[in-house]
Amino acid sequence: MELCLREKTELGLTDAELLVGLTQLLDAHPAKRVLILPPDYTRYHSKAGFLTNASYHYYTDRGAMVDILPTLGTHRPMTREEAADMFGDIPFERFFAHAWRDDVETIGEVPADFLADISEGLWTEPIAIQVNRMLLDPVYDLILSPGQVVPHEVVGMANHAKNIFVGTGGAEAINKTHMLGAVCGMERAMGRDYSPVRKVFDYALEHFFADRPILFLLTVTTAPDGKTRTHGLFCGRERDALENAISLAQQKNIDFVPRGIKKCVVYLDPAEFHSTWLGNKSIYRTRMAVADGGELLILAPGVETFGEDAQVDALIRKYGYRGRDYVLNLLKREDCADLVENLSAAAHLIHGSSDGRFTVTYAVQEKMRSSIESVGYQSANVQELLDRYHLEELRYGWNTMPDGEEIFFIPNPALGLWIDRERFEREGGNL
Repeated sequence: MELCLREKTELGLTDAELLVGLTQLLDAHPAKRVLILPPDYTRYHSKAGFLTNASYHYYTDRGAMVDILPTLGTHRPMTREEAADMFGDIPFERFFAHAWRDDVETIGEVPADFLADISEGLWTEPIAIQVNRMLLDPVYDLILSPGQVVPHEVVGMANHAKNIFVGTGGAEAINKTHMLGAVCGMERAMGRDYSPVRKVFDYALEHFFADRPILFLLTVTTAPDGKTRTHGLFCGRERDALENAISLAQQKNIDFVPRGIKKCVVYLDPAEFHSTWLGNKSIYRTRMAVADGGELLILAPGVETFGEDAQVDALIRKYGYRGRDYVLNLLKREDCADLVENLSAAAHLIHGSSDGRFTVTYAVQEKMRSSIESVGYQSANVQELLDRYHLEELRYGWNTMPDGEEIFFIPNPALGLWIDRERFEREGGNL
């Protein structure tokens, strides 16, 4: 690990402290042409915007050329307004949009026997690994990958090699790794290192990307009051940077609640969450905390669609969020070839269902309610519920409403993972 910064106070690392550490790191990595791979706007609180801006100016001030390829994965491209809000004064012309179906080149294949071993026989097919062609261009003598390590439903803990092989990856790796995570079970992965999907990415980094000059800039952040607080910055190519970040993120981004939550209320900021593809983090990150028979209420004023592209959106509308067994049966049918060809969408449908263990209610704009109900969720009028649950009065965690109703309030599900400690310990869980 080339750089390790940890907060000295509960207020987190200051921008000045981050800048000093980052400058020392970059001084050891001179370059003439740099490619930066930050997350997109859905990781606004990652502090990657600050790191990207500082790195851009560090190198351009020294005469280098810098290009920026946000690691969109399957997400839609960033708008000019989003880029300015997250990355500051970097010219929008320096940003390139990753097209996960078209802009990639295969660099290797993770073998079937390796997959069978790490999945305990649940997955026995090889996985081809692709990356955006820009990452393979020898003109770049340095690739920087800034981003947040935080619990994730597919890989266990986000970032590091995932930023490469999903964020700038292609259809096969995205589809198959998402389905690998689904068949192995996200509850066995979330919040943990060395999940089956993480092992795939580690393998690909070691075997297919070893000759590329990449440097990971890994943050651990929270945003308890809506403002980003940076608890640590861990930089380097080797895995120890990831492991140190994971250790800290497990402390900062996982909340063990003392008992199952009977009613969980989650708010989705409309500037960040406009689809159920993104908004279903509400389900992924709380499913280990919501009690059997409980209710998850998602306040989603900005959700107006399902998928992040037209093809995935159509699949969600066609098949809906109806449970693991339902989706697995669909994948066996000859008339569901469209879903078989888009396994990341199939995995998403599995992840987005509670399998009947608790109810999911999306509170959306009135015009969206019938669509929400058509894919298997309950719906409610978001304005009516915002009038009941006043965001400015709710505090993170347990709240008792004036009529005595007890709720657990989460202002942003993307920044954490919530687990019922009683159930976790009863089932012999460990991180």
